[in-house]
Amino acid sequence: MLKSIAVTSSLTLAVLLSGCADTAETPNSPGAGTPASPGGTTAAGAFDCAPYEAFGDLKGTTVTVYTSIIAPEDQPHIDSWKPFEECTGVDVQYEGSKEFEAQLLVRVKGGNAPDIAYVPQPGLLQTLVKETGKVVEAPAETAANVDKHFDPAWKGYGSVDGKFYAAPLGANVKSYVWYSPKTFTEKGYEVPATWDDLMSLTQKIAADDANAKPWCAGFGSGDATGWPGTDWLEDMMLRTAGPDAYDKWVAHEIPFNDPQVATALDQAGAILKDPKFVNGGFGDVNSIATTTFQDGGQPILTGGCYMHRQASFYAANWPEGTKVAEDGDVWAFYLPSNNADEKPVLGGGEFVAAFADRPEVKAFQTYLSSAEWANEKAKSTPNGGWVSANKGLEIDNLVSPIDRLSAETLQDEKAVFRFDGSDMMPSKVGAGTFWKGMTDWITGKPTNETLDFIEQSWPQ
Repeated sequence: MLKSIAVTSSLTLAVLLSGCADTAETPNSPGAGTPASPGGTTAAGAFDCAPYEAFGDLKGTTVTVYTSIIAPEDQPHIDSWKPFEECTGVDVQYEGSKEFEAQLLVRVKGGNAPDIAYVPQPGLLQTLVKETGKVVEAPAETAANVDKHFDPAWKGYGSVDGKFYAAPLGANVKSYVWYSPKTFTEKGYEVPATWDDLMSLTQKIAADDANAKPWCAGFGSGDATGWPGTDWLEDMMLRTAGPDAYDKWVAHEIPFNDPQVATALDQAGAILKDPKFVNGGFGDVNSIATTTFQDGGQPILTGGCYMHRQASFYAANWPEGTKVAEDGDVWAFYLPSNNADEKPVLGGGEFVAAFADRPEVKAFQTYLSSAEWANEKAKSTPNGGWVSANKGLEIDNLVSPIDRLSAETLQDEKAVFRFDGSDMMPSKVGAGTFWKGMTDWITGKPTNETLDFIEQSWPQ
């Protein structure tokens, strides 16, 4: 889906920084002075090879991996596999392609499937399973890791018709509001704990500063223009209707133009369509449609606006030299819910799909679903730009403050995670009429007409 391509490109920008630095060896990596024996267990304190012995003697075998992540951003992934390769003797071969989403289905149908693919949307996984029949169910060892280390919702996103195929890999959090800690301190503003607090703050900023706006936003993204608006609606659905209604909406068990959806869109409109509140640094409400999502939050640095709702990967869009930290030039707070005791979290991620059931492939799937891999990947990404929803990930292994914040959000006991809705809808809707509908809505189309337009496009 183009939206996911747009989002992934932003996430890739974040990972880009990590790919440009040499990866330091870590104390618990077999490459750090502790020899590992393929098929055996390394010395005390080193990477534990024992979980992979059950798959037999794998020395001399090969596993191919196909992803959308290209050089140099691929290097942290390649480095994160070293303990597995040294333990097992498996040679993991990486192939990254800008044409991944267009070519994966073609390759699978044509008999040229990779052993493993990193799939960025549950919707694409569904298509691969149903249209090709070539996706192999995940082994029991992988399923056990997912049951142990992930919120149950993640296993559901990697399942099709009740069968578990793909373990989650990386993740991103979308329910954030970017702001300037320094400006908030100077103005005496506090980070809001509830939606009412957020609206009160919005109104106060509008009254206090005649030369700026409380919010800035951008829906522009080339052919994918409109996707940031879908995120706004999805976040509002989670807050006003709740996770259960959100699930029914995404699955079309309630129509797209259900009254609950209208309530959610109007709540987004209470900010985005009020000229007193937007669009700081760019113009009127209509300017949101033409302002790119990359530019959307930049006026926070120049005083044009105070807040910008965008995902964790937006950290990559600040100018070089910008300090992204709780005491820095910019930082992010959780987009509050109606109730401070509730914490719905909107996000995205990738999933590991296999097209072969050889022992070495199963062993590698199991490694990628483990807490050991999540921590190795964090250590292999020394400049940040990556996080996982794996609860075995040790937050101290993440060097980027925003990555640590994301991990803390995902691991919060109150957090109720839901995957980006448009990525799970039929592509005609999720990457088509939903984008267009949100663009038309922000430029003046009424809520009911917008939702009717999208509902009428849903495949029968």
